[in-house]
Amino acid sequence: MRPRFWGRLAGLLLGAVAGSATASDFPATPFFSDIRVDVRPLLDKGGGLQAEALAADLTEALRKNFAGRIGGRGPRLVVVVSSLSLRPYTGSGARPGLGGNFQTDYMEGEALLVGPRGQVLGRYPQMTTTPSSYGGAWYDSQFEQRRLAAIADIYAQWLARDLPRD
Repeated sequence: MRPRFWGRLAGLLLGAVAGSATASDFPATPFFSDIRVDVRPLLDKGGGLQAEALAADLTEALRKNFAGRIGGRGPRLVVVVSSLSLRPYTGSGARPGLGGNFQTDYMEGEALLVGPRGQVLGRYPQMTTTPSSYGGAWYDSQFEQRRLAAIADIYAQWLARDLPRD
């Protein structure tokens, strides 16, 4: 087998192990007073407009997925996005007999539970990967925006599923 295959297999296994982690360092929280997204690490790396667009998409996705848990006197949920990679993608790229392509976008960050005085009460690291094709047709002018929205929404869905409620 080719070395590329083994690298991809190792990446998939690592993703499965990382995805199976529990939120044991994150206390059960039925309600959050607010939800915020911090993309300063991306901006510090030169993320610019893409980081700002991701902040808007992720904020919207988090508010949608945590809709029943926002409001009241609980601590804040702050998601700090530390890395984002949208791979170059121009169609399927698959070779005959080998199935789909392996172009993958990923986003990595950490959910912080922040108390009223700014103290971090809990943390939950998370990485989300999606096929680069999730943005639809690569030649469409909105392709990159849809890829950002897709990875933000999937990240928010997994986070809402994994963070303990009670």
